[in-house]
Amino acid sequence: MTKSDPLDDWLSTQPAKVHLRSKRLMSVVREAYPIGVPALIIKSQTDRLGPSGGYAFHLGTPDDFLRRICSWLLTHGQPDVLSQVIHDLWARNGREDVALAALLLANLQNQGDVWIRLADLIGTSSTAEALLLSIEECCRANHKSPSEELLLEWCSYNAAQGHLALLTQHAYWIRSNRPDLPNRLRDAFETLPYPDGDSLLGRVRDQMLNY
Repeated sequence: MTKSDPLDDWLSTQPAKVHLRSKRLMSVVREAYPIGVPALIIKSQTDRLGPSGGYAFHLGTPDDFLRRICSWLLTHGQPDVLSQVIHDLWARNGREDVALAALLLANLQNQGDVWIRLADLIGTSSTAEALLLSIEECCRANHKSPSEELLLEWCSYNAAQGHLALLTQHAYWIRSNRPDLPNRLRDAFETLPYPDGDSLLGRVRDQMLNY
């Protein structure tokens, strides 16, 4: 006898009309996050990561579950509705929401320039982890790196977009075998504001500038 899968079974019961409205889809994916996830896994994740992540909630849903939810959305959803879902997920700011938004953003085909859309989504309170999740998914989906001009534009706009430029450039720098940075980018990254002390952003900056 084939064992049924709780998440797939639950998603398959959702009526087609849920894909017509972003508000309804937001409720559906929130309900889907814990389905089929063992309670001890959820408790372990939330106990260790919940208080310090900077998110509205952290349920501990594994990445493979989020990828399955993303696949279901992409298979049945409408691009314009899913574009709104990406915005709403980012704004709701659960850890699972941000990760799912990153997956959708990287894989939805109507996004135009994915980097411009990502820059439009982030706010001053966006965490480095949230940015890294989105950047990593865009890399996995084989999106080309942002142009030097776009990175410089981000650096000149505000700290949040400057940090997006730093982390994005670092991701592609690693993948390109760590070439020398253009002087304009070096200057821009040196003058960005950084948190005091030993921060992730500071370490990323130093790794590129001192390599």
